[in-house]
Amino acid sequence: MAKRVTGPEIEKLIQLLAKVPGLGPRSARRAALHLVKKKDQLLGPLASAMAEAHQKVRICSCCGNVDTIDPCTVCSDERRDHSVIIVVEDVSDLWALERAGAMNAAYHVLGGTLSPLDGIGPDDLNIRGLIERVGDGRVKEIIIAVNATVEGQTTAHYITGQLSGLGIKVTRLAHGVPVGGELEYLDEGTLTAALRSRTTI
Repeated sequence: MAKRVTGPEIEKLIQLLAKVPGLGPRSARRAALHLVKKKDQLLGPLASAMAEAHQKVRICSCCGNVDTIDPCTVCSDERRDHSVIIVVEDVSDLWALERAGAMNAAYHVLGGTLSPLDGIGPDDLNIRGLIERVGDGRVKEIIIAVNATVEGQTTAHYITGQLSGLGIKVTRLAHGVPVGGELEYLDEGTLTAALRSRTTI
């Protein structure tokens, strides 16, 4: 049995850091050691920022984004085209699309994908909220931007069915060859999707 070399407070910090995605036990120990060594410059300000975030962060009642205001910054931005809603699985997908800066549209976070094997059905996702948003008459197009997984495709198909007959244009992200990708290194599924999503030059 390994001997403890730190007090319970630091051990607790390490255990909590190890739960952060991308940090395993070793990375958590390194991060904790760095924070403790830079107590005044990092640990104190980080603790204050986390306490403030814990107090103020909330889920947007409109789109499901994470922010400190409700409606969130995205939903409150009148410069955006609110007639177009990009549907994503998670907040991380929303942030990724925003970083890309490809569109100035609104968003809707589902909170996951349909997965009968895991017991996740339509009522477990924010699908009803999307249907309600479409009902206000302002929305002209829904862009389904879910991952190209079996669960993602199932979710996209279900949402498309729910929106049929509402007079809304429903589109989805093209799946295929990434920018800078070489064909010989791509899997068969990606190549098939790329051929099916081909466009006129």
